[in-house]
Amino acid sequence: MAGGGEGPTLEFTPTWVVAVVCTVIVAISLAVERALHSGGKYLKKKKQKPLYEALLKVKEELMLLGFISLLLTVFQNRITKICVNPKIMDKWLPCKLHHDGHLDGKETAHYSATSVFGGIFGPTRRLLAAGAKAQQGYCGKKNKVPLLSVEAFHHLHIFIFVLAIVHVTFCALTIVFGGLKIRQWKQWEEENAKEISEVDEAQTKITHVQEHDFVKDHFWGIGKNYRVKGWLHSFLNQFYGSVCRSDYLTLRLGFISTHCRGNPKFDFYTYMVRALEDDFKRVVGISWYLWIFVVIFMLMNVDGWHAYFWIAFIPFFLLLAVGTKLQHVITQLAHEVAEKHIAVEGELIVQPSDKHFWFGKPKFVLFLIHLILFQNAFEMAFFFWIWVQYGFTSCIMGKVRYIVPRLVIGVFIQVLCSYSTLPLYAIVTQMGTKFKKAIFDEGIRSGLIGWAQKAKKRKASSVDGSGSTSGSSVGVQLGKVNQKTTTKG
Repeated sequence: MAGGGEGPTLEFTPTWVVAVVCTVIVAISLAVERALHSGGKYLKKKKQKPLYEALLKVKEELMLLGFISLLLTVFQNRITKICVNPKIMDKWLPCKLHHDGHLDGKETAHYSATSVFGGIFGPTRRLLAAGAKAQQGYCGKKNKVPLLSVEAFHHLHIFIFVLAIVHVTFCALTIVFGGLKIRQWKQWEEENAKEISEVDEAQTKITHVQEHDFVKDHFWGIGKNYRVKGWLHSFLNQFYGSVCRSDYLTLRLGFISTHCRGNPKFDFYTYMVRALEDDFKRVVGISWYLWIFVVIFMLMNVDGWHAYFWIAFIPFFLLLAVGTKLQHVITQLAHEVAEKHIAVEGELIVQPSDKHFWFGKPKFVLFLIHLILFQNAFEMAFFFWIWVQYGFTSCIMGKVRYIVPRLVIGVFIQVLCSYSTLPLYAIVTQMGTKFKKAIFDEGIRSGLIGWAQKAKKRKASSVDGSGSTSGSSVGVQLGKVNQKTTTKG
């Protein structure tokens, strides 16, 4: 048979084997493609455009992975034939070498088939080993070694796929469990809508600010000591009851009073969920700067550095900082109204503003959440990949005292982000100066754009300026749009 030690080529492979393998691969690929297509049709039917766009983002990631896979396959032989001086390959290793240049007996577990899936990867490794011998022979004639072996190339190939799949899965789980928490607020929205319908507008209500539940929960007085207490309360409050009924209703009223004053029955809950779904499509993707993080993390995986242990604390501290900041925005809103008023006529109203957020940009919080979820997914993906590929006792896995804290931190981040940080993000980031376009569905946006274009034409055709549209008429139209959104929601 042709092919020597690398096994038979297609010329000497039974046709039924080729047909069966192609059938299985094509069937699996088509099943996944059809499932994604059906999911997209369902989301479009339900008019869930943000989720549909998130699904398209997943498809883009799959296409990118396919292109990466193609590049790795095409350039595999060329890269593995790049020969370098052996001394270069003795530095920056994940596992320690003996003086003779061989791995210690304890640390060779990752080169053997001792992983939990050794039976699955065993045949693949034997085929790769044959190819590796050929490449080593090519470089060995020059008294050099390959820059990257065939087997290492194959493992890198697998890790990229594992990372992408784990990231998308973790993002989906975060949205699902966070959505379950947010869904509890729908009852508050419905109860408040009934109360608004039953209230007597002719009756004047006086609200004593200090006695309001929202202020009592978040106002800690004036001065430096109270500021410290406010930050401490914000830090602790993210771990339990992050958003209560008084918080939700007060923030809701602040949003409506700022952005749609003419529509007190505006469905804030539906708007907030749409805005969160709109943000989800950005979180589920792997941006270019995240791939840079991957390269940096893999570069730092040097024996003795325990880099992945220390890296695990980055998303941990970032998540605590984000949760504390979001809680503190609520505290700042309470302080603003408590410091200005003793009593107010009507309901207590807070004033949304971008100044409460880092760099005056609520979107920066989304960037941090994206970074946190990706880094956590990277940690988990790397752990499971090493466990499956090399075994739990592999030297590249590290010692148990470093592994357990990483796993505990990873689970903690996933749970806290799902049940606390994400719901906080969903409502608190609405307290910015601007509202999001998710406030309108596609039909309403098109109608509003059409109305604006007609208004411009009337203004242009007017000679004496009588056709100009005042700011008050714009507010009336926005109120109508808000009313239509509420009816459809």
